[in-house]
Amino acid sequence: MDATGYYLCKKNMKHITIIAPEGQTSLGTVACIAGAYEILTRANEYHKEIGGNNSYIIQIAGTTPITEMAGNLFSVRTHVQLSELKKTNLVIIPSLARNFEKAEKENEYVVDWIEKQYKVGAEIATLCSGAFMLAATGILDGKNCSTHWNYAEKFRTLFPKVNLQTDELITDENGIYTNGGAYSFLNLVLYLVEKYYDRQTAIYCSKIFQIEMDRQSQSPFIIFKGQKQHGDEMIRQAQAFIESKLMEKISIVDLSSQFSIGRRNFDRRFLKATGNTPIEYAQRVKIESAKKSFETTRKSINEVMYEVGYSDLKAFREIFRRFTGVSPLAYRKKYNKDAMV
Repeated sequence: MDATGYYLCKKNMKHITIIAPEGQTSLGTVACIAGAYEILTRANEYHKEIGGNNSYIIQIAGTTPITEMAGNLFSVRTHVQLSELKKTNLVIIPSLARNFEKAEKENEYVVDWIEKQYKVGAEIATLCSGAFMLAATGILDGKNCSTHWNYAEKFRTLFPKVNLQTDELITDENGIYTNGGAYSFLNLVLYLVEKYYDRQTAIYCSKIFQIEMDRQSQSPFIIFKGQKQHGDEMIRQAQAFIESKLMEKISIVDLSSQFSIGRRNFDRRFLKATGNTPIEYAQRVKIESAKKSFETTRKSINEVMYEVGYSDLKAFREIFRRFTGVSPLAYRKKYNKDAMV
């Protein structure tokens, strides 16, 4: 019996389905598929060994028996075609290449299949930029979602109805799981192992594959650039002003008056264009500059703090931790070994 026949005869068992998308794929897509399959297969085996009663058919599914990926550098042999798979319990969508609109067009059947599966009770997990494919179904409208921080601007432009949570590594809402960027997909797979099996199995996989447990934020890895592709010239000027006054404490009331607009309307317009309030934007610009100083110089925390316009060490530490998830000292220790000598 071939692989397809095997899975069809097991249709009454619970399934976890990893999608092998067409066309716009990358090496990251291959990594997501291989990594998720390996970890979940090992979790399945271990859970049986310790007497667990949760068992799943782990399968890679696509629209063809063999899917070419990453510019034909790799071929993925699927276990089953989506047209043959009527019901699954969990759908895992891997990352996509950067041309997300083209990827959606090339995977229309896959997008429709995912939407139908969710409507009949399947849960959905997206790895990195796989969130773009799920968002194309409309399922994410009004819900929280994460994706790679580097794609946040593009995502917000394409899917303004989705509540993108850039700092979050993992979101879990109404049977939908999303995660941040690149190889952090391993953290979501580990999270799913605990959800679908148990804590003991997740700890085992964490140790075997050496993945950090319970990581919830991608904040330390974010490089803040500021959303500039919004078409609001007034807000672009305001952003440029904020970025030019790094060492100064900016009055948002004074800033809004420069553009002859009330503070409330200014805040609303700024938030709509950039995804941040003016105060948050100014804080993020300052903290991004501080991060670069900690990475590349031997300056003390106080020196860096003054350079980015803060005079209260406690306030600086709190804001730094809010946007990076760690203290200034921990950040410098992690990214600048020379400064710690």
